[in-house]
Amino acid sequence: MAKPRRLPSTRRAVADSRLAEINEVAASTGDDPALDTLLLRLHTETACRRGGALALRPADLDPDQCLIMLREKGDSMRWQPVSPTLMRYLQRHAEERGATEKAQLLRYRNGQPITYRRYDHLWVRIGEHLPWVYVQQISTHWLRHTTLTWVERNFGYAIARAYAGHSESGGDVGTTATYVRATVQEIAAALSALTNEPHPLS
Repeated sequence: MAKPRRLPSTRRAVADSRLAEINEVAASTGDDPALDTLLLRLHTETACRRGGALALRPADLDPDQCLIMLREKGDSMRWQPVSPTLMRYLQRHAEERGATEKAQLLRYRNGQPITYRRYDHLWVRIGEHLPWVYVQQISTHWLRHTTLTWVERNFGYAIARAYAGHSESGGDVGTTATYVRATVQEIAAALSALTNEPHPLS
């Protein structure tokens, strides 16, 4: 049987003003604004997938170099630069909520690890305050599109590809991608420009 054709995604980058609205609602509503704003910042800075965020452990933080180990689909693993500010927030969150070194980092106030449901509730709530979020079905993955679009426009395709953690063999980008692979220092430089904050590796 022929595999059904995959329809083009309707996801795209979110405008800066719209992203600010999303963050404002997350910070001013709900039962745990500290958690929700940390989630949004983590995904905006790193363009990671939800699975990568949920798999993050305190042991995966390298505060000296401001790197986090992301484990995502296909058993992929990579060191991703984060800003010194985000690193401090992640460390404080883990300490205040009782996350042990090899346990899930992101937790509710009662110390229980969060699940995908937290994301679902977050976007439902944001959609109740911002109708355009509900109508367009904005989700965490839109933040990935937003960050990677910005990186590609400002730093080029090779760096955006590495920033996204895309595998060397996937897709139809051609053999050239093997020879122009971006370094972690280049990713850190893009992050530094995105956050307007110096990074140890940039």
